Amino acid sequence: MSESIRKSLPESLAGSLPGSGTRADEVADEVADEVAVEETVEQRHGAQDSLAEASKLLQARFGHTAYMPGQQQVVASLLSGRSALAVFPTGGGKSLCYQLPALLLPGVTLVISPLIALMKDQIDGLLSRGISALRLDSSLGADEYRDAVAAIRAGKVKIVYVAPERFNNERFRELLSTLHVSLFAVDEAHCISQWGHNFRPDYLKLVGYARQCGAERILALTATATKAVVADICDQFEIAQDDAVCTSFYRPNLRLQVVPVEESKRDDLLISRIRERPAGATIVYVTLQKTAERVAGALQSAGMLARAYHAGMKAEERVAVQDWFLSQPRATIVATIAFGMGIDKSDIRYVYHYNLAKSPENYAQEIGRAGRDGEDSVCETLICPDDFRVLENFVYGDTPSLLSVQQLVTDIFSHGDDFSVSLYQLGRTCDIRDLVLRTLLTYLELEGYLKAGTPVYDVYRFKPLKQSAVILAAFDGERKEFLTKLFRHAKRGTTWLTLEVQNVAAAIGCDRERIVRALDYLAEKKWLDLETAQVQHRYRRLRVPNDLDQLTQQLHDKMLQRQEGEIERLQWLVDLLTHDGCLVSALGEYFGEPLDEPCGHCGWCESEGRQVVLPPVSPVDMDTGTWDKVKILRRGHQEALSDPRALTRFLCGISSPQLVARRLTRDALFGAWTHIPFVEVLARCES
Repeated sequence: MSESIRKSLPESLAGSLPGSGTRADEVADEVADEVAVEETVEQRHGAQDSLAEASKLLQARFGHTAYMPGQQQVVASLLSGRSALAVFPTGGGKSLCYQLPALLLPGVTLVISPLIALMKDQIDGLLSRGISALRLDSSLGADEYRDAVAAIRAGKVKIVYVAPERFNNERFRELLSTLHVSLFAVDEAHCISQWGHNFRPDYLKLVGYARQCGAERILALTATATKAVVADICDQFEIAQDDAVCTSFYRPNLRLQVVPVEESKRDDLLISRIRERPAGATIVYVTLQKTAERVAGALQSAGMLARAYHAGMKAEERVAVQDWFLSQPRATIVATIAFGMGIDKSDIRYVYHYNLAKSPENYAQEIGRAGRDGEDSVCETLICPDDFRVLENFVYGDTPSLLSVQQLVTDIFSHGDDFSVSLYQLGRTCDIRDLVLRTLLTYLELEGYLKAGTPVYDVYRFKPLKQSAVILAAFDGERKEFLTKLFRHAKRGTTWLTLEVQNVAAAIGCDRERIVRALDYLAEKKWLDLETAQVQHRYRRLRVPNDLDQLTQQLHDKMLQRQEGEIERLQWLVDLLTHDGCLVSALGEYFGEPLDEPCGHCGWCESEGRQVVLPPVSPVDMDTGTWDKVKILRRGHQEALSDPRALTRFLCGISSPQLVARRLTRDALFGAWTHIPFVEVLARCES
């Protein structure tokens, strides 16, 4: 019997009947049932009222007279207090599923997205509708960040966008602990799944962050998810099956086409395709940054309105190119996969894959950016066998060597029970890429060896905007004394003062959190500018493995399994594009939604069943002259190139922390055998 129910009963029933099976218990159970029914009815009516209000706001604020498929069901779940999953195709209206409830829910809606472009574009749209929204990301200046935090604390903001990495910032974590988070929305939610095509360790930790900040409900959003990934997302975010809404993948206005081409003829084919078709906004997807620059230059030379876009450009350059593309109805953008997600341009008429996509999921997302206005659009892949080799090399190049994993395991378990590490230094020492390193550490957490703490910055730099005497005059007593000690322990530079937080905390006898809170407060008051550096990731060791070598082998095997999974996805895409059957139905089948009959508008259907035949693969040659030069170079860089896998990465043009640190990526031999399959180069290096 509920103690709260027992206390609410009259003394004649509850006072002297403590045991179960008594009349008091029976009455209490009846009362509890009635209360539960009343609460359920009240919640149902409340949700219905909220949904009715949402329908009004749908038109008043967003200009829509009706919901798109699946939207109303997701909104209803959230307004009823339940978490939900929305698997909608690109352009299917995922954003509205959190933007609309955010207006009706108290507190703040936190949106986690890996895409600054999406944040900027959507915030502009929300502000134009009179909805308060902002983002906290690395592109904000000190004043902008300070003003944004002040607005959030003051309750003036309904929707806050952040990247998943923002949770590594202890200042943000402290801010979050003071907020009422009604809705925790996770975009690109497939990244949380180890079975997904783009697993990111930072996503795996979002479940814990949502709980820590007391989020009342969670919304997971993605455009692409297989049945296994859907089940994984629901399991981790505790989303009921009835609240997982998956809408139709099929887009009848997209004409999917595949044309085989030799590498030397691909530029001419792309130019002729763009010329012969009616003008319209176009995206050309490529794999490499240098390819984006080269192809954009070729299109410009052919008299076309074209620009390149890739992650190697400065942030302001990317923003300028993105704004240019959005404003030009006939522009062509040649981009790596860094471009497109979250871009609100509905009239893209053409999507060309100059290079192969990385997987069926990537392909589905990228073609989904065409024709979001419902008008006919063409998505064409210029398929060349040489692309498979390049993408395959990238997959193999991500996998660390057994020696690197062994170095990592040895390092991690050489510390005490509580320790902190710099991932930058650790990755450099073990020669493991950052994302791969984070994945391995996440595996150690999942296996119960480690528990991650809040990452902290070891160094804080600040530049006083007022004299220290003026700042101290605003305080008295113990607080003034504390700040005086803090300022005295700062190391003075020409303009900035530096605090090594952990050392200063020990010296003045306080916890580091108080120092961080104090510096944040002074920054928010605009009494000083504040910067952070040298992030340290904190861990607690929960148990020690019985056999370090066995654990090393297990971790390496996991990475090999991931490698094979990525290769299988790539091969599946090639098989799909060369499939002797309806391309649209085959793609839908991958996501569990095959068509009942051929679509009638893909390349296979329009050609009456003509299968795509790939041109022969270009011959490869591991010339002895290059190999002789490599052997000489290797003798001078034994630490970086002694491991066969490290040497293979070097020859295939795949960078690593050690190669970058020793400037070997600038050597003339770096990437000498980019055109040769990784496994063949590895076999040569191992021999």
